[in-house]
Amino acid sequence: MPSCHAVIPDNISLKTAVQVMFYDTDCGGVVHNLAYLRWIEECRTKLATKIGMDYLTLTKDNKFTVVVRHEIDYIFPAVLADQIETTGWLESVDRASLWFRFEVRRPSDGKLCVRARQRLALVQMPEARPCRLPAEWKNLIPSNLTTS
Repeated sequence: MPSCHAVIPDNISLKTAVQVMFYDTDCGGVVHNLAYLRWIEECRTKLATKIGMDYLTLTKDNKFTVVVRHEIDYIFPAVLADQIETTGWLESVDRASLWFRFEVRRPSDGKLCVRARQRLALVQMPEARPCRLPAEWKNLIPSNLTTS
């Protein structure tokens, strides 16, 4: 499985930037967990669009990607007014799911705040039935980076 430090082509990665706002923090000015999840979701959604996962077409067919697993390690706290960058990578794609990996950093000093992974599946609605991913998604990443 590639790490975030592996050389992964730019076409399957994306970086987003935000400033920590008051509403992102707790009473001590430290970023709370929901803010990190929101930044990760924004990064993943933009990355999916960038690499050609056509959510609009999928939704017209009543198919939706859903997060079925989320792993997150809180490494170093971000605080009010920090500038934050979230980098996301498409890690692997198989027949039924795909994995994304994320790092949330404070670029001013390079501190890694959060490391996370998400596993997504495609679900047919309204039955909420898992379905196979489109075949072309398997080709989104080079085969030497695919874990399945």
